[in-house]
Amino acid sequence: MEGGVPEADMSAFRECLSLSWKNPYVLRLAFSAGIGGLLFGYDTGVISGALLYIRDDFKAVDRKTWLQEAIVSTAIAGAIIGAAVGGWINDRFGRRVAIIIADTLFLIGSVIMAAAPNPAILLFGRVFVGFGVGMASMASPLYISEASPTRVRGALVSLNSFLITGGQFLSYLINLAFTNAPGTWRWMLGVAAAPAIIQIVLMLSLPESPRWLYRKGREEESKSILKKIYAPEDVDAEIEALKESVESEIEESKTSKISMMTLLKTTTVRRGLYAGMGLQFFQQFVGINTVMYYSPTIVQLAGFASNRTALLLSLITSGLNAFGSILSIYFIDKTGRKKLALISLCGVVLSLALLTVAFRESELHAPTVSAIETSHYNNTCPDFRAAVNPGRWTCMTCLKASPSCGFCAASPNKLLPGACLISDDTTKDMCGNDHRAWYTRGCPSKFGWAALVGLALYIITFSPGMGTVPWVINSEIYPLRYRGVCGGIASTTVWISNLIVSQSFLSLTQTIGTAWTFMMFGILAVVAIFFVIVFVPETKGVPMEEVEKMLEQRSLQFKFWQKRDSGSEKH
Repeated sequence: MEGGVPEADMSAFRECLSLSWKNPYVLRLAFSAGIGGLLFGYDTGVISGALLYIRDDFKAVDRKTWLQEAIVSTAIAGAIIGAAVGGWINDRFGRRVAIIIADTLFLIGSVIMAAAPNPAILLFGRVFVGFGVGMASMASPLYISEASPTRVRGALVSLNSFLITGGQFLSYLINLAFTNAPGTWRWMLGVAAAPAIIQIVLMLSLPESPRWLYRKGREEESKSILKKIYAPEDVDAEIEALKESVESEIEESKTSKISMMTLLKTTTVRRGLYAGMGLQFFQQFVGINTVMYYSPTIVQLAGFASNRTALLLSLITSGLNAFGSILSIYFIDKTGRKKLALISLCGVVLSLALLTVAFRESELHAPTVSAIETSHYNNTCPDFRAAVNPGRWTCMTCLKASPSCGFCAASPNKLLPGACLISDDTTKDMCGNDHRAWYTRGCPSKFGWAALVGLALYIITFSPGMGTVPWVINSEIYPLRYRGVCGGIASTTVWISNLIVSQSFLSLTQTIGTAWTFMMFGILAVVAIFFVIVFVPETKGVPMEEVEKMLEQRSLQFKFWQKRDSGSEKH
């Protein structure tokens, strides 16, 4: 046993599947709330593809890296505020109300973005979307966690993560569908309003979280919902455990009010925040959202010039991400949260090492620039014309020299010397008319396949573990009284970390190179492994009211890889 209760194993996955006919009510709650994850995932994925076409429509965006980063990161800045305010709204008005408010904000933002006449209005709409995504990112898993039976809680919260990755996959499909449509990116961003409307309708017909209701003194409502969630033989014990937890917290609240000092002075909350905030920090700083926000751009950096090719290859990585989330639903209650996170991080380290090597080799072996090839065109890049040693220039030198320079590859062999030209639509058309590929983000490379393998390996190892575990842990680890506030703090942490990483990624690739950027993420992933070993507890199969006792007993969480026996074992 873990924490003194029956250990969850692979039967938990079968039990989760059996809910479809045994207790569809629980699945209805989980799926309806999980659409918040779909919104989160859709926004993450859709902007990566839409950005390729926003650059085409707004030339200022194409020439200014900071503006591209701003279009991505303003939504994240909004999400920071949404997550911070969302914690208070969750505790004051309930999880259900918070989700509905999040949907409304997302709906408003989607409409503004689709109609944006310039980058400034687009940024304004992105902020509204961020408010909604930030609030939903912590409200949805919290609602699912509090409305799930203990044995399948991990799997059902993982369902939220699956819907996040499903939303990302859907966004790439929609991006591909609208690549040739008038308005391209406007349709891509506007379609995002649909899941928000669907969730508003569904949530209006669902009850509030039973644990929140009990905490607010609405005991009969809470009990009636718990009776629908739990089997008859389990419901009395669950109500009794909830009653004891709430009574204890009410007694504690008479002597202290919730404040940051109270949170830090309360041992279980402080230790929970260490684990929860740390997991969210490392989830972002191992680089996941550079992959999700800039996946097509990374594909182009790997040497695949076409927008449509970049989107198609990104669709494959997104599909792997969704598949990884399905694996998480199976393994989260079988393997355990902590073990799954560690296995995931080991895979992330290996994949980032492969990405580092692949991009470094691409930089070192980029095709050279030929003065003869360049002279075939009348618009030579000014920097190349003025260079002291143009004979030593490569494609990479050309692209880094100035945002106004591009590389026209040789035909039919792209690895042969090419031309360094002024980057504009006229040059792009001239290069294309000669059946040559036009590069402005990355260079032709024989190592591009290795970068794609590294990208795929990264996704398939990150998604089942670090893509899911931080959200599951943060939905389980805090005492009921502090759950909304602490969940808000953890979500704020993830969005601040997300903002820093996404806002700096393109600038880092330009300043230190793509290879060293991925190496930096790899080093942080190694640090994350040690953090998980030391600070993160195993909450697999532990009732939510028992997690508090587990944290009270131990500050460092080294012991976790247990041998199963016929008896029981407590930490």
